[in-house]
Amino acid sequence: MSAAGGPRGPASLAVLRRLAATAPTALPDECCELCGVALQPEHRHVVDLESRGLLCACRACWLLFPEGAQQRYRAVPERHLSFPSFTLSLPQWEALEIPVGLAFFLRNSLLGRLVALYPGPAGAAESALPLGAWNEIVAANPELDELRTDVEALLFRVADGAAPVCFLVPVDRCYELVGRLRRVWRGFDGGTEARAELAAFLADVGARARPVGGGAR
Repeated sequence: MSAAGGPRGPASLAVLRRLAATAPTALPDECCELCGVALQPEHRHVVDLESRGLLCACRACWLLFPEGAQQRYRAVPERHLSFPSFTLSLPQWEALEIPVGLAFFLRNSLLGRLVALYPGPAGAAESALPLGAWNEIVAANPELDELRTDVEALLFRVADGAAPVCFLVPVDRCYELVGRLRRVWRGFDGGTEARAELAAFLADVGARARPVGGGAR
């Protein structure tokens, strides 16, 4: 990982930082932001499509906002997917112009485009995404089109000496990762604690993920 910067989009960056600051470690007295009922530390979230905020929700409220509903809020799904046949060459990765080996990609309906973000000492940075380079990756990995707009993200990890991996995760998990790394980041590359946090996070995602096409909800 690296703290190097890249082109930034102020609106989407502000949203991500706000979401990362509130991502999902609940206080004992935390309440559903839609109906006020008390929540457990492990709870669900909905995306506010107008403000781009992430709201804590009880299960009853979460169920009110299914995918495809024409409403202000959209439930963040719980599915985690892996892509066993995922391929990504080094030239393809370099063509994305992301200065670190960890990034996530989400479709943002407000901006009308795909957004690429990566963690750093100040939270998250946005990288300008060459669409030609991204389209080439999707052409080689058509299963990436499983991604649901606004509520899911594709998490890429590209590390020296290891095969690139990709997971589809709920979008709140990416904001959780940004927050966890920001709290322990030291020095230029994050340091030992940040690397340990990332390893633990990826292990958890891998344990939850089902291979794409394996019946995940």
